[in-house]
Amino acid sequence: MATRPISPEDHERIADAIRAAESKTDGEIYCVVAHASDGYFFPAAFMAMLGMLVVSLAVGYGLEAWWLSIRLPHFVIAELLAVASVLILLWALPALRIHLVPRRLRYQAAHANAMKQFLARNVHRTTARTGVLVFVSIAERYAEVVADSGIDSRVGQHVWDGVVRDLTAHAGDDRLAEGLVKAIQAVGAVLAEHFPVSTGDSNELDDHLVEI
Repeated sequence: MATRPISPEDHERIADAIRAAESKTDGEIYCVVAHASDGYFFPAAFMAMLGMLVVSLAVGYGLEAWWLSIRLPHFVIAELLAVASVLILLWALPALRIHLVPRRLRYQAAHANAMKQFLARNVHRTTARTGVLVFVSIAERYAEVVADSGIDSRVGQHVWDGVVRDLTAHAGDDRLAEGLVKAIQAVGAVLAEHFPVSTGDSNELDDHLVEI
């Protein structure tokens, strides 16, 4: 997914896109980009220990098959040194951890973060429950559109799935900012269709991108 930082100019483009989209609807759009949704030290350590256990068993059976032997204390010391080395490596190189974590677990962490941001940013507290969160977690290569209950009753999930596909495609080409602008425009069009702007509509959420 995207590796290029989001520039101040990109932030302004995204804010302008939010304002333009919200000018046609009573709905509210909020954007959050997370660089990572978890530290993954413990999941990565667990997977590494599991891999080391399998390798240790294979080595033990191999030594026996080749009529070789190693004293148990030496074997235990070698295991402890290997464990300590792996843990130090995972602590020193945080970017390595996520590569040891299954994709399903990464997606679960990113989804949990999306829901956390939806609540923490008060997207669920708009007057008509018409808030939408556009969320991206870069490390997990994950994107999600979270819509409040007032929208879910009228808009099917397949609509948001299409927005997410386009957004992840742009992010995969390292065009995250452009993908966010396109996603905001698509979400705004859906909201304008179902919740057109009315007299007295007020802006209930900040019109900018949040990076965490």
